[in-house]
Amino acid sequence: MSVRCQVTGAVPGYGNQVSHSNRRTRRRWLPNVQSKRYWLPGEDRWIRLRVSTRGMKTINKRGIEAVVAEMRARGERV
Repeated sequence: MSVRCQVTGAVPGYGNQVSHSNRRTRRRWLPNVQSKRYWLPGEDRWIRLRVSTRGMKTINKRGIEAVVAEMRARGERV
């Protein structure tokens, strides 16, 4: 399973790790993705999402119902 947020779509960033001697090696910055359960009151059930911490803040601000409706509009299965 890929490291991807279902709400924000955050994916790993790529770049170089630069050492003290200025050598460059490739590295990845992974998003902080957590597995979390949310209660959907409209459907009377729990859903499990792989969501980044920024996605959790988005859900807290806008509400789970609005976020799930947007995810379904994008064609994502919930």
